Amino acid sequence: MARYRGPVEKLERRLGVSLALKGERRLAGKSALDKRPYAPGQHGQRRTKISEYGLQLREKQKAKFMYGVSEKQFRRLFSDANKKEGNTGSNLILLIERRLDNVAYRMGFATTRRFARQLVTHGHVLVNGRKVDIPSYTVKPGDKVEVCEKSKNNPQVVRALELTAQTGIVPWVDIDTSKVFGIFTRIPDREEVVIPVEERLIVELYSK
Repeated sequence: MARYRGPVEKLERRLGVSLALKGERRLAGKSALDKRPYAPGQHGQRRTKISEYGLQLREKQKAKFMYGVSEKQFRRLFSDANKKEGNTGSNLILLIERRLDNVAYRMGFATTRRFARQLVTHGHVLVNGRKVDIPSYTVKPGDKVEVCEKSKNNPQVVRALELTAQTGIVPWVDIDTSKVFGIFTRIPDREEVVIPVEERLIVELYSK
């Protein structure tokens, strides 16, 4: 299945949770989910009972859409997480968190992961001084991630950094906003990654 490219606010309303798919509107409390906290469509306000499989599938969809990965990429990430020692669900989330597009988002270079992915694919992001245009690139502890010189004054990047200064940065990255670069200092603990996803249900789904 290809990456979702439809209206993201309808998607958030369908899943009933904010997935950080909208930037400034979400931060300003103007998202569609805040105004209409129910599913879209004529029967959106009806209460429906969700099966066990439906709950598991919904958690997978939340993670996929939040991080902007395709079904094929998600299955590969799960397979890699399953091969590692420890909790498979936690391994999965931490592997996705280390994607370059997500790290650029976490560092405040973009207000959404979608725009962060665009920055990477268009060659605006450097890792340890080298251009990397692969959003799925796995960032390692100690890696320096920065926006290239010609893009540091991009209005969207500047605005994203301003908003990030107000909302705060995750503790596993160090940022120099004046020079628009950051250091991925360490792999976070699962408890530090605050997202509306129960990865346990994703593991149950793929373990059938």
